[in-house]
Amino acid sequence: MQKTILLTGATDGIGLETAKRLAADGHTLLIHGRNPDKLDRVKADLEALPGAGEVEAYVADFSDLADVNSLADTIRNHHNHLDVLINNAGILRTQDPLNKDGMDVRFVVNTIAPYLLTRKLLPLMGNAGRVVNLSSAAQAPVNLKALAGQQGASDMEAYAQSKLAITMWTRDLARELGSDGPVIVAVNPASLLGTKMVKEGFGVSGSDIGVGVDILMRASLSEEFQGRSGAYFDNDSRRFADPHPSGMDPQACAEVVATIRDVLAHAGLPAS
Repeated sequence: MQKTILLTGATDGIGLETAKRLAADGHTLLIHGRNPDKLDRVKADLEALPGAGEVEAYVADFSDLADVNSLADTIRNHHNHLDVLINNAGILRTQDPLNKDGMDVRFVVNTIAPYLLTRKLLPLMGNAGRVVNLSSAAQAPVNLKALAGQQGASDMEAYAQSKLAITMWTRDLARELGSDGPVIVAVNPASLLGTKMVKEGFGVSGSDIGVGVDILMRASLSEEFQGRSGAYFDNDSRRFADPHPSGMDPQACAEVVATIRDVLAHAGLPAS
């Protein structure tokens, strides 16, 4: 059964390879990227695949929350239904770790932007939809001041905290929505896959990226993930698992969400 799927960060790495699989399977695919020219090339390549379904391209800079808000509005104007949202866009190392508002881009891109996008697209999804959030084996207790842009962090500190934070808001939002919302899961696609992020961040070529593509396909479409809303799947151990211990604390999860909402409210953007 063909579905309508939004995939962020679709022009590189695991996002691009997942987009190829989804397009070739005939799904209606909404791809997101930051670079318009690169996004257009990817769109053309996907449309040329045998059996490809419809492909739409959307440009947005996820380090700019106003841009993410506009992206959500555009998608809502073009579609009245969305089956799957894959929050894949992410960042580890960058020459400019702060965005124009002085916030760490790792927290903005990896945690806050997908929360905003998910919240705004929930009305299109209902309880038959699915949200897949890209987590990581790299997880560390979240410094709420760093999440709020009030304190700095190193590359790996910010990345590991941002990935636990998205796992925590996955759990909290699933609890809030219950059976009224889509299945929301966090997935570690596997450690040190052969992506651009891994090569630039760790200086290694990485392992077979197809391992990560396979689990994202399963998380998005298979019955295996039905009824597992709020769960974390660790593809290193190939099973549902507990995240970092602080990610299991309901109060800590609620505090992460409250901080995200404060950031969004301060920016004049919808927080819920």
